[in-house]
Amino acid sequence: MRRNDLRTLLACLLAVALTPSLSSGQEDAVDAPLDAPVLEKGVFPAGWADLAADCGHARPWRIHEYNPTFFIIRQSGCTHFEKPFLYLIIGSNEAMLVDTGAGNADVRDPVNAVMRGRTEPGPDRSLPLLVIHTHGHGDHTAGDGALQGRRNTRVVAATVSAVSQFFGIQNWPLGTATYDLGNSVLDIVPIPGHETAHIAIYDRRTGILLTGDTLYPGRLYVSNHQAYRDSVDRLVAFTQTRPIAHALGAHIEQTRHPFLDYVVGTQFQPEEHVLELGRSHLVELQSALQGMPTLTRTWLRDFTIWPF
Repeated sequence: MRRNDLRTLLACLLAVALTPSLSSGQEDAVDAPLDAPVLEKGVFPAGWADLAADCGHARPWRIHEYNPTFFIIRQSGCTHFEKPFLYLIIGSNEAMLVDTGAGNADVRDPVNAVMRGRTEPGPDRSLPLLVIHTHGHGDHTAGDGALQGRRNTRVVAATVSAVSQFFGIQNWPLGTATYDLGNSVLDIVPIPGHETAHIAIYDRRTGILLTGDTLYPGRLYVSNHQAYRDSVDRLVAFTQTRPIAHALGAHIEQTRHPFLDYVVGTQFQPEEHVLELGRSHLVELQSALQGMPTLTRTWLRDFTIWPF
């Protein structure tokens, strides 16, 4: 070997020896953007379905703690086939319940279970509860009556006028609003199309976007075609500048098998799809809508566009 070649080889070996080794975690840190968002983390259960189709012993509600400030409540199919998901977000000054269920089960039970022991400073130390809805259909509002008489609780009707007035939304549905539960800021985004008073709720603390019946793993029923297109476009634009950890809807109707859903009325879904979707699903929905001059029933991997 020539002297110059030997010097080059020795220099390369020395450079490799002096380079610090990186663990997989360090590699991730190097590749991560410097301005990566910091969100409160949480966990989902392995599944939502009961292991056995036994309505004699089924719980009417399942309460899951995503994290200490964000709870997911699922109504049993034994009480109503719609099996809706409700969300309870805890702030330092107030808590917010999103939707009240489909009836046939007392929604106060899971709400009180989560709220028990939560207090705020002042003479009435129970943490106030604000009840709102993703939209006004009966499987999301049937529990309103049970909560209207609950102590220290306000219920906002699921109408355009009531929602606009309470949150101060101007120029519905183009305007948006923010609401602070106390160290927990939420964005309220009108998204009619499935139903006229439909809204999305974005939790800045967790990065979770609640999409109601506009987007979820199942049949996306569209009543006002143009309003739905416009709402999906606005929601895509809204999420473009915000970190979306998960998009959580109000139902699961899809199975874990691509393009296959459960038939309407199914009580027990042992092979159901996961609840959590992402912003990519919202963009996929927008792309599919843009590709249809006239909306037609269209099956995608994780949901179906279902105009009527």
